[in-house]
Formats: sequence, C-alpha cells, structure tokens
Amino acid sequence: MATVLTVILNWRTAEMTLRAAEAALVAMQGIDGAVVIVDNDSGDGSFEQMSAAVVQRGWDHGPHRVRVLQSGHNGGFGAGNNFGIRAGLPGGVRPDYVYLLNSDAFPAPDAIAALLSHLETHPETGFAGSYIHGEDGAPHHTAFRFPTIAGEFEQAARFGPISRLLRGAIVAPPLPVVTGRVDWLAGASLMMRQSVLERIGLFDEVFFLYFEETELCLRAARAGFPTDYVVESRVAHIGSVSTGMKGWQRVPRFWLESRMYYYTKSHGRAYALLATAAHVTGGLIWRARALIQRKDVIDPKHYLFDMSAHAVAWAFSGFRPVAGK
Repeated sequence: MATVLTVILNWRTAEMTLRAAEAALVAMQGIDGAVVIVDNDSGDGSFEQMSAAVVQRGWDHGPHRVRVLQSGHNGGFGAGNNFGIRAGLPGGVRPDYVYLLNSDAFPAPDAIAALLSHLETHPETGFAGSYIHGEDGAPHHTAFRFPTIAGEFEQAARFGPISRLLRGAIVAPPLPVVTGRVDWLAGASLMMRQSVLERIGLFDEVFFLYFEETELCLRAARAGFPTDYVVESRVAHIGSVSTGMKGWQRVPRFWLESRMYYYTKSHGRAYALLATAAHVTGGLIWRARALIQRKDVIDPKHYLFDMSAHAVAWAFSGFRPVAGK
C-alpha cells in the first residue's frame, strides 16, 4: 500500500493548525502514513501548545501518528515544508507521497484519497492538487499558467482587447471544471510524488514566500513530470491568515525578491527585467484608463514605483536575492 506523509506548516496559528490536522486525520483514514506539524519558529508558544494538544487528544500514537516538530528558524514557506519532508515518516522512512496542507485549509473526508488515487493511476504525473474553495463554498483561484512576459503585461493592463489578444498567456485563466493538466498549483493542498522530489530536489529555500510552488512545478515539468488539478479533491481554505496578503498597504520586499529570483533562476537576467518592464507598462495603461474613467486604483500604494525601484536595485546588486520577512 502506498504511504503518505502529510505536512502542515504552522506560524502563529496554533488553534487553526490543530483544526487542519484534525481534518487531515479524518481524510487519512484508510491511508497508510502519518502527519507532521512543523512550527516555523513562531516564538509565541505555538510549539508547546500544539505539542500538548497532540498528546491530550491521543494523536501521538495510533495508525496516523502526529508529530510536532520545531524548525528552529523561520526560513519561509519552502524551508519549513522542506523540514517536514526531510523528517519523513516515523523512524525516518521515506513515504511514497508527500501531501502539503496549509494551516488554514481543511480537506473533505475523501480529499486526500482522491489525490492519492489520481497519482496512483497516472504515473506520468508528478504533482496533484485540490479544488480549493472558501468556507462559503466560493472557488479560490489556485490553478495557473506559468508566468511570462506577455502574461505580466496582460495581468497588469487589465484591458479586454489586450486580454483577448494574449488569452493564451493569461496566468490565471478560468478554473478547469474537470480534472486535468495545469502548469502549477498553489500549495494549500498539494500532493507530490516522493520519487520526483528525490530527482528534482525540494523547494528552493532562497524563496521566503511566494513563487516557490511555481518554481518547483516548473522544475518538475521540465523534468517530464507535469501537474494535475483534481476537482474531485475538495478543500476549504480561509487564505492569507499567516501572510496578511489581503491587507497589504505596500508590497513587501520578500514578494519582490521572490518574483525577481523566480524569473532570473528560471529564464535568465534579461527575461526578469523584461518581465518587470512589461508589468510596469501594463500597469501604466491601467492607471491611465482608471484616471480617465474615474476608477479606483486597487493596487497597493506605490506598487509600480516599488516594483521598478526594486528591479533597478536588483540589477545593480548582482542579482543576489535576500530572502526574509
């Protein structure tokens, strides 16, 4: 029987992480494996609170033993998940599959089994992810195309004729309604074949937050292991609880760093700068239309300036990303 290691990364959301773990344990019924919760150096008592709760609830023994581990350093999303993946199953045994679950995501009882079944019956597929929806049932957009120069321009311009012209480059096209191939998926509920990870490597820990799933899926695709979106696997997701993305007043440096690092690593230095230029150009088109039509500018404050200034600084710094909060 195939084995699955479920990894849940916590950063200062102990109660919610325990709720996610409880849902994962239900969804792991009939599946051989274990759950590991990684506290990403929260520093708020999360590790002690979750460790005590696991013992109190009897999760530390039984068919799906839950372990709470302390990473000791908040290196970001990729580094924290890598810590849990490297821990493996109890005793250090490598699983057949690794299942990543966000601390604010709650799988339906059959969600993990649906991903496992898909990967078992599609050996050519490297990764498989779930249909993600809010607690109100509204779908979350988590299936994407790989970002490109054309996609950056279309995304920032937000103009119908441009979108129709560049429809094949739209990074966030309409969600698939049936299970099938996509470029990459957000990591809120993502199952990965362990053999693929051993071949291509784990998350690149230079990324602190954002673009790490994009880059890992691109690496897998280039190695011949595509990603599939499995609509039968349904997971409720709150979203942005740890990151606070919905409330950003200005784009944080770590997002800008991750974006430029992704393009530079995956496509080269010139491509990274051209992608930024395309985004800024598209953004200026949008702002001109917003001014004429008296629309609100919905981007964070100084968004295009911050992106442009960061790209210039990046160019003159020798392209050495600085990961961090």
